[in-house]
Amino acid sequence: MVSQSPLRLMRLPEVLDLTGLSRATIYRKIAAGTFPPQRNTGARACGWRAGAVDIWLRNPMSFTVADIPSDLA
Repeated sequence: MVSQSPLRLMRLPEVLDLTGLSRATIYRKIAAGTFPPQRNTGARACGWRAGAVDIWLRNPMSFTVADIPSDLA
């Protein structure tokens, strides 16, 4: 398997596939601080850092935004 950069930005469809969550659940968790927030990439686009989503995938039950290292925030 090819190693991906933790700084790579993933779009929503890829995040949905990886997490198994619905779009509404992801945005609800972002508002609650229990899922990594998205980053704006342009006027009409956003993405999630692959490293931040990976940290969430390792421990989704107790994840908080404070768990994201500053280089991925």
